[in-house]
Amino acid sequence: MSEVTDDAAEPTSDVEPLLVPRDGVPDVIATAAGLADAATALAAGTGPLAVDAERASGFRYSARAYLIQLRRAGAGSFLIDPIPIAADMAPLAEAINPLEWVLHSADQDLPGLAELGLYPAVLFDTELAGRLAGFERVGLAAIVERTLRVELRKGHGAADWSTRPLPAPWLNYAALDVEVLLELRDAMEEELRSQGKLEWAKEEFEYIRLAGPSKPKPDRWRRTSHITSLKTTRQLAAVRALWQARENLARKRDVSPSRVLPDSAIIDAALKDPRSMDALRSLPVFGGPRQRRYSRIWMDALESARALPESELPSKTPAIVGPPAAGRWARQDPAAADRLTAARAALSDVSAEVSVPVENLLQPDLVRRLCWDWKLEPGSDINVVTDAVETKLTSGGARDWQRTLTVPVLAEALNSVVPSEPEEVAAES
Repeated sequence: MSEVTDDAAEPTSDVEPLLVPRDGVPDVIATAAGLADAATALAAGTGPLAVDAERASGFRYSARAYLIQLRRAGAGSFLIDPIPIAADMAPLAEAINPLEWVLHSADQDLPGLAELGLYPAVLFDTELAGRLAGFERVGLAAIVERTLRVELRKGHGAADWSTRPLPAPWLNYAALDVEVLLELRDAMEEELRSQGKLEWAKEEFEYIRLAGPSKPKPDRWRRTSHITSLKTTRQLAAVRALWQARENLARKRDVSPSRVLPDSAIIDAALKDPRSMDALRSLPVFGGPRQRRYSRIWMDALESARALPESELPSKTPAIVGPPAAGRWARQDPAAADRLTAARAALSDVSAEVSVPVENLLQPDLVRRLCWDWKLEPGSDINVVTDAVETKLTSGGARDWQRTLTVPVLAEALNSVVPSEPEEVAAES
């Protein structure tokens, strides 16, 4: 789980601190035999399964799980080190894949668990439940305190969980993450039911369960910090080549790219354009003992960028996929900007009415695409407009509950927009 920084309120007198698991911290399971025993115990338990996984974001390239925490009624808690037994997961998968899993921020942990052949049959996401319930703070500690009156003290979520052996305080922290997750699931289910949102949540949970990992965005190298300081396409080519070389090395070593070579060094090399190994090593970072062993890789990348013909250099601006940035709409398409303003206002009203954040009510990118691609004129037949909105949202993956709430108000908003008067006409009037 990603670190839950603390968004919990100051503990009050009726909040019970939970400092250690009630049954103690279980031993870490790191053998096939131990895993088989855990699978047997979990299969004999009852009800849903609390699940968490610790990754090493910021330290490792992969999103793999370096520790798995499980808890089920009648079975207790288990801490599993999947690294030495990744090929022995079949008994565990057989035991837990048919179960309902309870996770907090499930989309963070499911990809790494899927790499091990572990998939839930049903999902309950307590973080997403909190959002749909209208909770202002949805970190695990905050929701646990609000609903169960229990204080969880966090602190090691951002640690390097690939460390071995794992320190005892980290294991205590990890075990606590699933200690009350089952009770939290029941409390959140009751909260959602009382608000009439339980079916909404079930649709969202199923969407997350089936979504799979997100697709990488194109031209990720363009997100290199301070890339806007570069002036030429040749410099951009150097950044792209160095970024890809770093990516390949990071993937091979399973190290976070920023720990292989910082963005600042990539930008510096693109600006200085060193033509020799000595010139490269004279630059900050590149002359350090850890970088010198990779000097040939960096020089090859720079030389490949220099050798590119003009036709293969990257453009100064990224290719636009989908609508442009919303801040440019007023200049490029004032009518689309007006539609977006009207749509956002309508969705804001619905959000306030049902106490669901706008971004959970409808994916912001889908709203932008709807407004940018809209072709019908204001004042069109409302049934035609409604059908058009319904079709667009359905194709964009909006769930039934989202469309029920948003299609009518979006249809009315888009059909009522009065296009802005062109600037030159306004100036003459």
